[in-house]
Amino acid sequence: MKKLLGLIVSVVVLGVSLSSFAWTQRQPLPVEQCQVHSPYGFPQAGNVQALCQQAYLVGYDPAAKLPKVVTYTLLPQNAIGCVARTNAFVANQFIQNGPVPQDYAGTGYDKGHMVPDGDLSWDQQVEYESFLMTNMAPQAGSLNRGIWKLLETSVRGWAVQLNQPLTIYVGGIYSAGDKVIGNGVVVPNRYYKIVINQATGEVAGWMFPHTPPYPNLGNDLTKFRAPINGIEQQAGVKFAFPANARELQPGQEWKVDYGALTNAKRAKCGASASAD
Repeated sequence: MKKLLGLIVSVVVLGVSLSSFAWTQRQPLPVEQCQVHSPYGFPQAGNVQALCQQAYLVGYDPAAKLPKVVTYTLLPQNAIGCVARTNAFVANQFIQNGPVPQDYAGTGYDKGHMVPDGDLSWDQQVEYESFLMTNMAPQAGSLNRGIWKLLETSVRGWAVQLNQPLTIYVGGIYSAGDKVIGNGVVVPNRYYKIVINQATGEVAGWMFPHTPPYPNLGNDLTKFRAPINGIEQQAGVKFAFPANARELQPGQEWKVDYGALTNAKRAKCGASASAD
């Protein structure tokens, strides 16, 4: 009887732990309310469905069950947030037959964020929304937990240390014949990210290969700088830029003091916090 009671208590405690990640989804906003996320206009991305979340705008491709392009603006004051990561992955209830967490089960791929959790940890609700499956794409762990994560941390560092708002475009590049997992989720063969300094118009882009055997790509972000027109051609997306846009050449991208970024995070969020 004691063992049975212990088991019941364990199950109840586990149930409480898991249910603590339950959250109520808010209906996407009208697209015209998303101008703050994409201030230069929504990218032209073909047959996509625009989903205006509270902190980002998705161009969702229902045929590939992927975000073809996601755009958002990261403010300096939001780049260091203290909301703990929840891992609250969930299907977007406002999308019919959309991707679900189970699509990734047993595939070996991570559920890779397009807008990272760390960029939305300034508010609990928007942190939850970072885990909507319409913000995910299949990524090998070597990319998602490697140089992709480094670029995500760098973006937060640029926002803080430049003290300027940044607008970001991010997504996967895919084509006919690419691998499919789960119930029709396409695995991109490349990933891209474009960062715009709103104050100066400076623009930098990166593109990363994502094909088997998915080698570790190291930590030299400059090696993966890519011209904007090349990203547009590969992704099939026409991005919007400010009138004073100026593309930075490889090696001209902004610098990050990662130690200072970590110290700033710990000063705000506690001694155990990390910049990534």
